[in-house]
Amino acid sequence: MQSKIVIVGGGAGGLELACKLGRKLGPQAVMLVDSRLFHIWKPSLHEVAAGTLDVHQEGLSYQMLAHDNHFTFVYGPMLALDASRRVLTVGAISAGDDHGEEILPERQIGFEKLVIAVGSTSNYFGVPGAAEHTISLNATEDAERFRLTLLKLLTLAELKKSVAADAGVDVVIIGGGATGVELAAELREASDVYATYGFRQLQAERDVRITLLEGAPRILAPLPEKVSSAALALLRERAVKVVTDTRVTAIDATGVTAGDTVYPAQIVVWAAGIKAPDFLKTLGLPTVKSGQLDVDGTLAVKGVDGIYALGDCAACVGPDGKLVPPRAQAAHQMADYLVETFMRQHKGQPPQDKPYVYRDYGSLVSFGQTTSVGSLMGSLKGLSWFVDGFVARMMYVSLHLLHHKAVLGTVRTGVLAVARFLIKRTTPLVKLH
Repeated sequence: MQSKIVIVGGGAGGLELACKLGRKLGPQAVMLVDSRLFHIWKPSLHEVAAGTLDVHQEGLSYQMLAHDNHFTFVYGPMLALDASRRVLTVGAISAGDDHGEEILPERQIGFEKLVIAVGSTSNYFGVPGAAEHTISLNATEDAERFRLTLLKLLTLAELKKSVAADAGVDVVIIGGGATGVELAAELREASDVYATYGFRQLQAERDVRITLLEGAPRILAPLPEKVSSAALALLRERAVKVVTDTRVTAIDATGVTAGDTVYPAQIVVWAAGIKAPDFLKTLGLPTVKSGQLDVDGTLAVKGVDGIYALGDCAACVGPDGKLVPPRAQAAHQMADYLVETFMRQHKGQPPQDKPYVYRDYGSLVSFGQTTSVGSLMGSLKGLSWFVDGFVARMMYVSLHLLHHKAVLGTVRTGVLAVARFLIKRTTPLVKLH
């Protein structure tokens, strides 16, 4: 199997790159490799976990996207790389049942250009019990695991309520970044609807007890203080307990220990940090201390011809000497930069005369289906605007629409399209089956 351009990883950046190149160059030139069969916009995973978004309604099939955008899709995980021969190995796929029957064999794929866009995974910072007793929202299966676990715990609490007045569900979220904050808000909004699905004895604010732990002095620490303060107020309005300036020291099956305090927990989410996937260190490519692939200003892996990296797994240093942050907008921008790079190569034109430069357009944080807060960056250095409420929510939704446009090639624009999208996303769905 051979392709001119092979992209490993169908996240926001990798998929957008595959779709945009596929529409220009065709399936004989562009191939996407991923270990899953469908894509979901990662910022939506907290909604899947809370049960307010059906992953089967929102997920996009890679095979469908490949057909519509004219690239080739290969199903399987990347296992190994022979950079000198320009060959990568894709692992076998089994049926996943008790028999474990192999449905796709291990394969080798040749390439002229390779782009590694495998994202990130959780960094537990050596906290005892973190890997064994927490759920991280890195992929759809993690979000589904959280949702099903929460459903079982709610059912058990409902059964216990008649004999134990304090029966409920204790949820602890570790990490006050965007993922942790959005999940806490979405869970509270979802728990308000649970009664209509048969949990008659449970009261959301009393019996679904949500605690958010953050090591920094404030939540959403990288964002302006006004955004952080507004987010804190919204969480407290929703009866979410927020504890800042605290460090988790251990986690077990019954609770989370932070200093001298033990927080009871039946379900724990780890949203306190990310790192590059460990397998990157086995590929024979240069990596930095964090495990990310070491790339230059053109996103090419240093010292290796024809191999590039983008997104969370790439250690790209900007003109200010700082690493480009692991954010969806960075991956989107990197994908656009590489589209230009490869199209110039295809046309025999000289390479771009400027390196990739990350541009921060601000941040938006979702607080359920009707509210968002955030900051928008202005054209002048250091200038930003605080936004909240319905306007911020509309902006948050527009980001999702822009991603759909990138991977689908077209999207209905205008007020009607946004209205339809909002109706779909604000219907009080709580998926419990």
